[in-house]
Amino acid sequence: MPKTQYSVYVVELSKRVFTEHAKFRNANPQFNGVLQCLYVGMTSKTPKERFMQHKTVYTNKKGYKISSNIVQKYGMYLRPSLYNHLNPIETREEAMDIEEKLALYLRRQGYAVWYN
Repeated sequence: MPKTQYSVYVVELSKRVFTEHAKFRNANPQFNGVLQCLYVGMTSKTPKERFMQHKTVYTNKKGYKISSNIVQKYGMYLRPSLYNHLNPIETREEAMDIEEKLALYLRRQGYAVWYN
């Protein structure tokens, strides 16, 4: 059985998320509206597969929704130029660490960013 590999991914969000979603706005007080709003995630699937899960209401076998409602409602498309160089990632722990570091890096660059 092949070893599971992980990926981080970035989704560009509609800028409506900034005006319509208070938690998103509060998480990004530095945002000046020039750059884009982004979602950063990590997955054991391909970024494309995970994005498609976000865009459909996807539930696991126990009936729990396993998609960010921010991506479902505001997600427009993947931004591979912001994450391709980081993939693949060997462990889930490393992927979680890279996810957070990428999100904070992008926020420092002036993007508005949501991540878990």
